[in-house]
Amino acid sequence: MAVDLILSPEAEQDIDEAYVWYERQRAGLGEDFLASLDVCIQGIRRSPRMHAFIFEHFRRGLVRRFPYAVFYDYAEAENTVTVYCVIHTSRDPDKWRTRLSE
Repeated sequence: MAVDLILSPEAEQDIDEAYVWYERQRAGLGEDFLASLDVCIQGIRRSPRMHAFIFEHFRRGLVRRFPYAVFYDYAEAENTVTVYCVIHTSRDPDKWRTRLSE
């Protein structure tokens, strides 16, 4: 059974920015990105413990075909996954660590 999903406003902004960037590269590529991201997030929702802890209590799922990582927290008691950021994997790790530390 899939757990509930919460997208932080920052994660939504990350997704919007990536979508726009990919659409500017080639029409339809942004849609492909969203589809790949959705597959990753649905997998996280079905098996939230599937990914190892990457930083403190946060886990990271990788998006296939696109160099993006989904950083999330699984609250077992509430049966929810909260996505805090969706960040390009070549970005400075301090960017996602700072966001997750806030």
